[in-house]
Amino acid sequence: MSYSYTSREAVCNSQDASSASVSLNGHSSCSASGGIESNITIITCPSQSDAESPAAMKVKGVPVTREEELIKNSVITPEDVLGLQNITTNYLCGPENNVHNIDFTRFKIRDMETGTVLFEITKPPVPESARNKRDLDPSTGRFVRYQFTPAFLRLRQIGATVEFTVGDMPINNFRMIERHYFHGQLLKSFDFEFGFCIPSSKNTCEHIYELPPLSDDIMQQMILHPYETQSDSFYFVDNQLVMHNKADYSYNGGA
Repeated sequence: MSYSYTSREAVCNSQDASSASVSLNGHSSCSASGGIESNITIITCPSQSDAESPAAMKVKGVPVTREEELIKNSVITPEDVLGLQNITTNYLCGPENNVHNIDFTRFKIRDMETGTVLFEITKPPVPESARNKRDLDPSTGRFVRYQFTPAFLRLRQIGATVEFTVGDMPINNFRMIERHYFHGQLLKSFDFEFGFCIPSSKNTCEHIYELPPLSDDIMQQMILHPYETQSDSFYFVDNQLVMHNKADYSYNGGA
């Protein structure tokens, strides 16, 4: 099973970029329910974006890696995925690696310039009969298809609120790396930390993302080639890959 989200606005105005993106990068404030409130400040890592330069595909000081080599590893680290030069064709870990039972349940995106809520979605509950099955479609809950309007590509700052629950183990050093590609070239890479999560908690975080500018030519190509913009979202606990989500994007909504 996968999800498909469509933007609500097609006319070019303060709301016309409505759509959704599960995760990017920036500042974050988080709170945890269950009797404990916490605030976490995320260290901002500037986004890397230069789709016209082959050098942009490499992260300084990180060796180049290949998907077919990583998928054989029992442990995959942040440095491993930062060395990838293209979108992955497979998931680098399975649902069974999510031993902390991290579950993303709600997502909201807003334009920071206007404060307009552009998109909000809540994950439907999982049927009781399917909760303990591991033989489901491996993409279940891990692939999202989004449709944006062209104006989304010109947004410079967005706020993304994500709600997630964790299981009965505490989570230290919860980190996400997200990399966006178009036609085999890295458009942008984001890297941030969630911090500590208490056991059996529901956590809400808003990340404020500074989106890198793209050339007019790249934006036009992304509009003309729907769903050929793709992303990998890698989630780590204690520097070990525990979740891998994928998405693709269309920017011709309203056309």
